[in-house]
Amino acid sequence: MSSSPSSSSIRLNDLTHPIVAGLISVIVNYGGTFILVFQAARVAGLSPELTASWVWSVSIGVGLTGLFLSWRYREPIITAWSTPAAAFLVTALATTPYAEAVGAYIISAVAFVLLGLSGYFEKVIRLIPPGIASGLLAGILLQFGIGAFGGASVDPVLVGLLIVAYVLLKRISARYAVVGILVLGLLFLLVQDRVDLSGLQLKLAMPAFTMPEFTLNATLSVALPLFLITLTGQYMPGMLVLRNDGFRTSANPIVTVTGLGSLVMAPFGSHAFNIAAITAAIATGREAHEDPSKRWIAGIAAGCFYVLVGVFGVTLAAVFMALPATFITTLAGLALLGTIGGSLAGAMADPASREAALITFLASAANIKMLGVGGAFWGLVIGLVAYMVLNGRLPRKRRIESAISGGAAE
Repeated sequence: MSSSPSSSSIRLNDLTHPIVAGLISVIVNYGGTFILVFQAARVAGLSPELTASWVWSVSIGVGLTGLFLSWRYREPIITAWSTPAAAFLVTALATTPYAEAVGAYIISAVAFVLLGLSGYFEKVIRLIPPGIASGLLAGILLQFGIGAFGGASVDPVLVGLLIVAYVLLKRISARYAVVGILVLGLLFLLVQDRVDLSGLQLKLAMPAFTMPEFTLNATLSVALPLFLITLTGQYMPGMLVLRNDGFRTSANPIVTVTGLGSLVMAPFGSHAFNIAAITAAIATGREAHEDPSKRWIAGIAAGCFYVLVGVFGVTLAAVFMALPATFITTLAGLALLGTIGGSLAGAMADPASREAALITFLASAANIKMLGVGGAFWGLVIGLVAYMVLNGRLPRKRRIESAISGGAAE
């Protein structure tokens, strides 16, 4: 896949699907995980101004880094805030003064910049067998696929409508299936008056600077866990999402750019942002566009939507979160079906790694949590250990690069 801007011409009918994929990615991110940011802000006792600044800084930062990376490398490089880090902060901010937490954000961001400049992250990524990578991704996304159908017990009419519409649209025109269920679902919710926007007021968000304080306690109890959680829970699976769909941009500039962005935005409340994992798969797969060289538009679209949310702060974030949870989970699960299926096929493709890939898939799906580290890391560790025991060693570097190059052609 060429990274040259002239590698493909963009026509108007090439824009619809990538833009919708970018929009769905943003909706799923805000509707599914952003509530953790508000929970952490409440635990920390932040004022409405500081909370709005957190929304502003993380949204603007995510949007601009994603815009730059997608434009620069012509690949759908979706960035996002660190969800596992936000979940961690819900408890950490209860005992850490906010100024010290901001100092910890800065230390963590500097560590990511140094990691990206060192080049070691990319070397680690290249050692992971393709089957293990596919099994890891399938395991991470499995719960989202299950969630697409699990909501039927809570909201059978809405979920049933989306599933039936998805199958029918797949039969009629596979390219418009996800677009169709998004529009149909929104119309259904509006007709049923289930999206209450009456209390919303359009207000511009204003950044609020917090002078950071650097302490040993915050470094060890906030910065170090923040770094490790984001590295293992976001960057690793995020890069594997790109690799799984055939994109080859080095991890080094991605880690460096997102680390720099986190560093700049930390004094305004942003805890950390990075390459997206789960929501990125919505924009990197075939659902975004049949032609991989056109999917980078989804990264541009997602970046624009993030910036728009950031400008209006909590107002537009509240719009996303006003959508019913079952709509978000069903939409995300159906949009990811193709990626889940492709990952499972990739995991089972190589007989030499099939059993280890299956172990990786099951371990990742189990979402093991130990020592404050999430399931993606443990699934990967268990899978790699199984591969080495079953095969005697990890595959050679050239095999990994060959598999990645072959996947780029789809």
